[in-house]
Amino acid sequence: MTDRTTPYQQENMLDTPLRSANDQDMKHRNTLRRELQSRHISMIAVRQLPYPSDQISRDVKLGGTIGTGLIISSGTALVRGGPLGLCLGYAFVGLLCYLVMVALGEMSAYLPHKRGFAGYATRFVDPAFGFAVGWNYLMKYLIAPASNINAACIVMQYWTRSVPLEVWTAIYITCILLINLLGVRTFGELEFWMSGLKILSLAGFILLGIVIDLGGNPCMTALDFDIGDPPTAPWVIISCHTFTDGHLATFLGFWSTLTTALFAYIGTELVGVTVGEAKNPKKNVPRAIKRTFVRIFVFYIGTVFVMGLIVPSTSKALFVANSSRTGAAASPIIVGITLVNIRSLNDVVNVIILIFTLSAANSDLYIASRTLHGLALEGKAHRVFAKTNWIGVPWTCLLSVTVFCGLAFLNISSSSAVVFTYFVNLLSAYGALTWMAITYTHIRFMNALKAQGISRDTLPYKAPMQPFGSWFALVCIGIITIFKGE
Repeated sequence: MTDRTTPYQQENMLDTPLRSANDQDMKHRNTLRRELQSRHISMIAVRQLPYPSDQISRDVKLGGTIGTGLIISSGTALVRGGPLGLCLGYAFVGLLCYLVMVALGEMSAYLPHKRGFAGYATRFVDPAFGFAVGWNYLMKYLIAPASNINAACIVMQYWTRSVPLEVWTAIYITCILLINLLGVRTFGELEFWMSGLKILSLAGFILLGIVIDLGGNPCMTALDFDIGDPPTAPWVIISCHTFTDGHLATFLGFWSTLTTALFAYIGTELVGVTVGEAKNPKKNVPRAIKRTFVRIFVFYIGTVFVMGLIVPSTSKALFVANSSRTGAAASPIIVGITLVNIRSLNDVVNVIILIFTLSAANSDLYIASRTLHGLALEGKAHRVFAKTNWIGVPWTCLLSVTVFCGLAFLNISSSSAVVFTYFVNLLSAYGALTWMAITYTHIRFMNALKAQGISRDTLPYKAPMQPFGSWFALVCIGIITIFKGE
């Protein structure tokens, strides 16, 4: 017989009082430090704005300057779904993102421990499920830093090719390792300011698009929310000529935008990883989740809306850019400003992409180390990974996950780049499984509260639209993931 607990016994664990918000369950003298404020937590999550792995993998194969997520891959969705399809797709997936975030916020505010998602899955579902969730999430962030480092290196080739890719790779790996070794306070402040710069960049893109639409361009042409007659007008979903049924083609165009949007939003859940290092988590985590969602939702919808205003979805330039070019040239924003004879922003966009990718790699390394640390605290990884130093850095975890950044060196050779692409393609699938695990765990969390007669009204934060919201998100994410085909 083993001492493995049943799901019912785990639900009864809710009666066990929390020791404190500091979660003093470490057997070691040193532990993670609660030094992240709500502004740090919410802005760290914003670093995930531009990050769908499918676009990165395509760009790796083509070998150009790699753009990221919202700025680049939305062009494909615009071609397939049209402006209205693009906006509706991102809005719908934004709703799913919101449901996942509030579900995570409710659990995190009630039980602010240092074990991440795996801890909730273990406690409210099953230890085996918690093991799978934890290692699934860790696998994603063992690969993610390498993909972002590779992206940053290829961006550098836009300015110079005299420095080999392996040199840039080694430099960037060293930089993000040193930043993470300086402690969570330094990490949080750096990510706060870098994420702020990215938000300003996206705001600038939105403003630029509106100015172009209203006639502020060299062509002196006001688009006035209309780029032409249907089907190129902004609010018409483009039909696919492969199908004779126009309604079916319209639906499939919209559906294709969902798969792109889902994997562009993935990454916002990392707020749950920061719980173990958040000050006053019962108050700051729900606040950060609300801020994060509002920022991400507004900037996503705002950006794709502007793209639909200035770029016809049937534009030959947009089709060619997304078929044969990478980096800034493939961005709908660049295509749009090129159509009105503004050709001087490639340098600016590439600088922004470089900041995006380096910030993402830095945060990815942080998440990987904390996820491995949480697994060690639960006994699901070797206890050596439960150690931290005098400033609260899980240094054994950090050094171990940094080794996997070496995967970026695979892309230096054209033959090994194929293997690297296979790894990168797994990222979106790992992320979708994590979202599904969060919603299912939240359903079990609510069942546990009900079984013990605990009203959700007494919780520090009560997620809206529940339990319907978690069930709806679980089913929808599962269906979209299946059609993604990863």
